[in-house]
Amino acid sequence: MTLSVNVVIFKTMKETMINIGQAKARLSEYARRVKNGERFILCDRNKPFAELRPLQVGGRRPFGLARGRIRLPEDFNAPDPEIERLFEGTGRR
Repeated sequence: MTLSVNVVIFKTMKETMINIGQAKARLSEYARRVKNGERFILCDRNKPFAELRPLQVGGRRPFGLARGRIRLPEDFNAPDPEIERLFEGTGRR
C-alpha cells in the first residue's frame, strides 16, 4: 500500500513594530525589506496606527464587483447641449 501526503507550506510575513521617527530615519532600508516580504507596523509613541507591507499584485480584478450598486440614468450618454455649444465656439465663456 502506498500512502501519498500533500504538504502545504504557508509563507508567513514577519511583522515588526517600528516608531515613526525610526521609519523616517531608515525609510530606504525598510522599503528594501518590504520588497523582500517583510511587514512593519508603524507606531506613534508605541501605539500602532498603520501597516507597511508588500502590495498584492498580479491578476486583474474581476468584472462585476459593483454590480447592482451603481445606477446610471437612462440619458447618461446623451449629448449635453451646453458642452456641444462650447466645442462649437458658440457658447458662453
